[in-house]
Amino acid sequence: MNKIYNVDLSIMPTTLDLWHVYLISAVLVLALILIIVLLMVVISMAKKSNKAIEQVKQIEVPSEPEVKIVEKIVEVEKIVQAPAPEPVVLKESTPDAALQLLGMLQKEARFIDFIKEDISAYNDADIGVAARVVHEGCNKAINEYFTLKTVRSDQEGSKITLPKGFDAAEVRLTGNVVGQAPFNGTLIHKGWKVTDIRLPKLTEGHNARIIAAAEVEL
Repeated sequence: MNKIYNVDLSIMPTTLDLWHVYLISAVLVLALILIIVLLMVVISMAKKSNKAIEQVKQIEVPSEPEVKIVEKIVEVEKIVQAPAPEPVVLKESTPDAALQLLGMLQKEARFIDFIKEDISAYNDADIGVAARVVHEGCNKAINEYFTLKTVRSDQEGSKITLPKGFDAAEVRLTGNVVGQAPFNGTLIHKGWKVTDIRLPKLTEGHNARIIAAAEVEL
């Protein structure tokens, strides 16, 4: 036979006794402990997650950029340490030798007189006679004080080949200059170079600017 239990709510306690206070305190302490444990777990998981992310980043970052940076730094150091090109030193030419040569040409061939003369009033025959005298005198002065030699021994008009590394001071290229040596071309002029100079020494106090002294007849 089933019994029916009726609950009378009017008999529920309306005040807290000591037992209930202990029970509530225990529940609050346990709840606080649970909250602290949960916070510690969350913090620990967060730290592990950050470490894992850092490890993944370190693994994913390639080492190639570091090598490139090092190579670029080495290249910059090489550029900085590279020796500066030597400055071009220009030699100052003394005019005494040139003035001395003009004096010799004037002495032997009346060279200055000829080139400073107004030849428009003379006919071709007269100019030819004067040019012959100047030519002979200039040839005498040059042969006396200089030894000349042709740069090229080939016949003018012949075909020649200039190898790689030829002396550009001795051979001047003209026409359609394209590419690099070797070059094949036609010799137009043999060129000249001085192999020996025998200019006389100047006495101290000699004024080389006086090419020809003025002449006064008494």
